[in-house]
Amino acid sequence: MPQSDALSGADPGVGATLDRVIVVGTADSRADRERREIELDELEELARTLRTTVVERTLITLREPHPATFFRSGVVETLRSRIAALDRPAVLSNDPLTPRQQRNLQEAWGVPVLDRTEVILAIFARRATTAEGRVQVEMAQLEHVLPRLAGGWSHLERQRGGVGLRGGPGEKQIEVDRRLIRHRLKRLRQRLDVIERQRRTRRTARTDVPLASCALVGYTNAGKSTLLNTLTRSEVLADDLLFATLDPTSRRLDLPSGRRVIITDTVGFIQGLPTELVEAFAATLEEVRQAHILCIIVDGSHPDAELQLETVLDTLAAMDCDQPSVLVVSKCDRLSPSQLRQVRLRLGDIAGTSPLAVSALRATGLRELRQTLDSMTARLVPDTRANRPLIAAQPADVTQTRAAG
Repeated sequence: MPQSDALSGADPGVGATLDRVIVVGTADSRADRERREIELDELEELARTLRTTVVERTLITLREPHPATFFRSGVVETLRSRIAALDRPAVLSNDPLTPRQQRNLQEAWGVPVLDRTEVILAIFARRATTAEGRVQVEMAQLEHVLPRLAGGWSHLERQRGGVGLRGGPGEKQIEVDRRLIRHRLKRLRQRLDVIERQRRTRRTARTDVPLASCALVGYTNAGKSTLLNTLTRSEVLADDLLFATLDPTSRRLDLPSGRRVIITDTVGFIQGLPTELVEAFAATLEEVRQAHILCIIVDGSHPDAELQLETVLDTLAAMDCDQPSVLVVSKCDRLSPSQLRQVRLRLGDIAGTSPLAVSALRATGLRELRQTLDSMTARLVPDTRANRPLIAAQPADVTQTRAAG
């Protein structure tokens, strides 16, 4: 469903694009600044994933958000001057904005203002390739747009000045758009129900064969796709970008004993993952819930690896995923031996287990990982031997899932 300017959440009179942006964040104290700077680094990476140029970034001390504009009036004016001086780039806010705050800031600055949620939604929209992925992303976008419709039609409301029960042409158009969006959401949910039934059928058939399954889970850009490619000699898209993988991809992995396991690359997690996306991708995330084993991947070279692991563990807990897991520190080739020891200790303390260390690029640590998966599958699905055939009629179980429709 193509979105008009009115449905985009931005005032139609705004003429700027997202080719160039200012990244803005806040910290409530000096002690909070280091963590917030890392979050801004991540927001810049999100912008880079959208092929957007970050022309400036700023971190503002803010103890209490203003209900109308989020920032205090002095900060709003200072940023307005900077936006004008930089030839009116759009603004990416690391902090969530209410529809009212977003509307008022766009009016004050005359450029599009997006918060972290909208940046992630935009990335998902570009990355979705399967029918299921596109349906899920569109649902999330429309759920996010609904409370922001008023901003897109404020110019029509001002023409007539109609408010309250009488309304004006703008108010009438808002109601039309709301009905259209709700109708579209109903249709999308129906399509997603069909896709989920198809996925359940495949999962049920898969359980008829004593074959273990392992889901690769972790923070976005932790190295899951690269690890899948190296383990299974596949060519799944693996890029140094956030959310390079949205659609679940499954491959068969032969283990040292001759056992087999279906290993699935899943969508990455991120701090502050929009609720709309969590709900829309519930069917995809069900692949994680149904796996026999979770392989939790953490980029050991990332400066905020501990927070990323905590985010992943919290997300898994919220999904009621409590199956056996193995913790894997990836990209260990970027660390010195002493750094790697420290990282493994810190991450192990958080997860309560001793992590493995691998480098998919240098193929180190993979033998130990295969052996660990082998022993785990032996306990969970004892008769997954190599001489037990896969069901020939189910190529979707070992290739990228592409739902019809």
